[in-house]
Amino acid sequence: MKFHKHLSAIHVEHHKNTAELPTEKMPVPDKLYISMVQHIGAPCQPIVSVGDYVKVGQMIGNSDAFVSAPIHTGASGTVTAIENIMTSMGVYPVVTIETDKKQELFEGVVAPTITDKDSFLKAVRNSGLVGLGGAAFPTHVKYNPKNLDEVDTLVLNGAECEPYITSDYRTMLEDSDLLINGVKAIMQNLGIKRAVIGIENNKPEAIRKLKELTKDASQIEILELRSLYPQGAEKVLIYEATGRMVPPGKLPADVGTIVSNVASVVALEKYLETGMPLVSKKLTVDGNVVKTPKNLEVLIGTKIFEVMEYCGGYTATPAKILMGGPMMGRAIYDDEFSIIKNNNAILAFDREWSTQAKETACINCGRCMQACPLNLVPTALAKAYKKKNLEELKKLQVMICMECGSCTYVCPAKKPLSFTNKLAKLFVQEGGKK
Repeated sequence: MKFHKHLSAIHVEHHKNTAELPTEKMPVPDKLYISMVQHIGAPCQPIVSVGDYVKVGQMIGNSDAFVSAPIHTGASGTVTAIENIMTSMGVYPVVTIETDKKQELFEGVVAPTITDKDSFLKAVRNSGLVGLGGAAFPTHVKYNPKNLDEVDTLVLNGAECEPYITSDYRTMLEDSDLLINGVKAIMQNLGIKRAVIGIENNKPEAIRKLKELTKDASQIEILELRSLYPQGAEKVLIYEATGRMVPPGKLPADVGTIVSNVASVVALEKYLETGMPLVSKKLTVDGNVVKTPKNLEVLIGTKIFEVMEYCGGYTATPAKILMGGPMMGRAIYDDEFSIIKNNNAILAFDREWSTQAKETACINCGRCMQACPLNLVPTALAKAYKKKNLEELKKLQVMICMECGSCTYVCPAKKPLSFTNKLAKLFVQEGGKK
């Protein structure tokens, strides 16, 4: 399906250096450091104790809260510590497991029995699945909106529009059968009639392979997207796939859609077929100080410095390390952090690459406004935030900003507009407290 009008988008340098590198499975590390916070919503609490022996696929953290997802171990071994330490999400409990490399399988790892929607949603929760494309929202919640009977389209995010990252591309090539089977399982169990898999047209091999697999499935469409940023943003992707705009303050289900990342669907299908929960993550390791960039499958809880060592280490001292892409990824100050569920990349760069250009005066060129896919006015938002004008920020709809970074990227004055919006959103959320 094509539309004459597209939402605003920008050209970014792709740097898909690892696109043709098959995913390597990283060996089990000596220790896993598994955080009890790996998703939006309520933190999990450890359900194991120091001294316990745990096995592959065993649940080690859980919560009674609805918006939460259980956490499992990907290695067998002994729990040696449970302590509050700094993670990439803040200070939370971390379960340390000294692995024995035996990889003994937990007895409870069996394929779930699915008989209806409720048993399917229970299986989704038990899998520990969260959105693997960025926000890490618990998937069982996303798949169970109040108006599920009004949802007619499942939108799959295979855009991978961030520079450098190619892990989803490798997933679409290497796990294509699992992806299509997962799409069919979701549609069948949730009663969704149509699915659209959106893939940027700079990934022709993935498009070709998935079109071949779906040639007899008329209810599944492979949609070729423009190679522009941010095609993978939820609201942009929904519009490209259906022509529907998600109104401010509304959710995808309010316009009859559910959106899932391709890696999330593959992880779910693996659980449906084998009972193995989410314990590992495919990710891209790249950047101009990484000796040997790779696509890896890494156990959740592996320290980032060990991932880097597996890739040959650094060629120079990194000035910036990102969990995720350069547009929306999170900068971390230490590679002692461990891999969490929604990591799709670890990127490391030198000082020259990561040094910000000097900010100059706004020339009122309007490029930031032209680049915004949601038609916001970043310069007006920046002025309102500087004045701490709560009502003006609300009027300008700062809360719908998705912090994609497009405005900052195109600004000739090098103003940190996207980061200012982030601060402004926090200001609004706190009710204007200074």
